Amino acid sequence: MYILKKYSTKNMLFWTAREIRFFVIWSTIVVILFDIVGLGWLQIPWTPLAMIGTAVAFLIGFQSNAAYGRIWEARKIWGGIVNDSRMFAIMAIDMISNEHAKVPLGDTDLKDLKRNVLYRHIAWLTALRYAMRAERPWESNKKAKSNRAWNDLLYIPEYKTPLDEELKELLAPDELQHVLSKKNIQTAVLKSQSSYLKNLKEKGYIWEFSFLELENKISDLITHQGKSERIKNFPYPRQFATIGYDFVNLFILVIPFGIIPEFSRLGMKFVEQYPVVGEYFAWFGVPFTALVAWVFNTMQRIGTVGENPFEGSVNDVPISTISNGIEIDLRQMLDEQDDQLPDPIPTRLDVQM
Repeated sequence: MYILKKYSTKNMLFWTAREIRFFVIWSTIVVILFDIVGLGWLQIPWTPLAMIGTAVAFLIGFQSNAAYGRIWEARKIWGGIVNDSRMFAIMAIDMISNEHAKVPLGDTDLKDLKRNVLYRHIAWLTALRYAMRAERPWESNKKAKSNRAWNDLLYIPEYKTPLDEELKELLAPDELQHVLSKKNIQTAVLKSQSSYLKNLKEKGYIWEFSFLELENKISDLITHQGKSERIKNFPYPRQFATIGYDFVNLFILVIPFGIIPEFSRLGMKFVEQYPVVGEYFAWFGVPFTALVAWVFNTMQRIGTVGENPFEGSVNDVPISTISNGIEIDLRQMLDEQDDQLPDPIPTRLDVQM
């Protein structure tokens, strides 16, 4: 999703506020144990810490690259949906006519046929985005406590309105009941669209060659749908995700035992010249520990949310906004007035959903 640059740091700090509090508290506990209680043996040499940190950095980099690849592929798929949706609508509007009709219709009735085709396409878009928002066992955005405060401030329409409420404005009651009875609703809508176009072809409102062109475009939409469903239903390999998560947490837990003793030793060099500063210099390890932990944790979380580009996190592909934009385009092609068009999906915290 798109986040304005000038607000990205502020939003990132808000997104990770829970973890930042933990890093500060944990490093403070280590300082108390090491510097006040006198447990000087609570320290780890830099060599094993550096080795762990290097391994974790490589793992996070691999995860981030893989996650970005999934996000970018998902964005290209939905970019294709945008282009093919517009082309399908243009073709349907131009190709539905009385030129080969067995029983010619009036302009109003012809417009109704075109509206039925375009509204059914919008219904497919709606069903597809709802399917992409459906929760999967491996997705963590809604489960993680650290995401709840942020998610409460965002507007994700698929979590606010039931699918049948959206579709009843686009499909006839009998057709709506039929598609809702299927497990894959979006496929059922495209099947219904194909049947409707075939019926128009048999009545002569679509020329046979034009019908084949529209069917080819439906085939392209099926391809986009299948690619999108593949990303949704095939998770980032869990062995890499789990190892990355565990290694980052392990590194965060042990990093204070290397940084704080180092700051304590530095403070001993300042005791004679700056007694107060030297005596409490170990406490400077708290913000530095929190900073290092925050960097590693944030990079790991960015990779984690990027694994699933449709679940509704701030880093996802904004499929709700994309679908909303396509719907507005298609309904404007039908010459609907501005007051008949859906409102644009609001952007909150400079995030598109």
